Amino acid sequence: MKNLLYVPVFLLCFFVQAQEINWMSMNDALAAQKTNPKKIFMDVYTNWCGPCKLLDKNTFHNADVVSYVNKNYYAVKFNAEGTEEVHYKDFTYTNPNYNPARKGRNSQHFFANALKVSGYPSMVFFDEKGELIAPVVGYKTPKQLEIYLKMIHNNDYKTLTSTDAWQAYEKSFVSTFAN
Repeated sequence: MKNLLYVPVFLLCFFVQAQEINWMSMNDALAAQKTNPKKIFMDVYTNWCGPCKLLDKNTFHNADVVSYVNKNYYAVKFNAEGTEEVHYKDFTYTNPNYNPARKGRNSQHFFANALKVSGYPSMVFFDEKGELIAPVVGYKTPKQLEIYLKMIHNNDYKTLTSTDAWQAYEKSFVSTFAN
């Protein structure tokens, strides 16, 4: 009888651990858009950022967030102080001032600068053609992130052109994500 109980628990543990966002590089997401157009959701983080680590642990491992992002977006994890080369809009963005010996904060990557990322964490959305839609700055719980994920995916953001329109949208939004 013990063995019968062990297998389902093992499988349950496997499925819980398997709930991960399918992260990729920006270059891979832009290439994937050419064959299967989909919006891009980018997590812009730094290694020293405490709220970035909490976002990764609490929000990006939430089953509802994982499922929604994997189904509706190409997910990009981008270190705003890293050394990755990003090929975007006929330009190659790098971080030539990166200092590998430096502890803590480092030089900001030119791509993060081009996206006007002003704080960490930031989540940046791009449309199906790789055009920048908007950054969302700061830590978000799964329920707080849900409105942005759905608003962008459903193209509702295109009609939200005033503060009043946003407030009405936010007030009428019905969350379905667990927190």
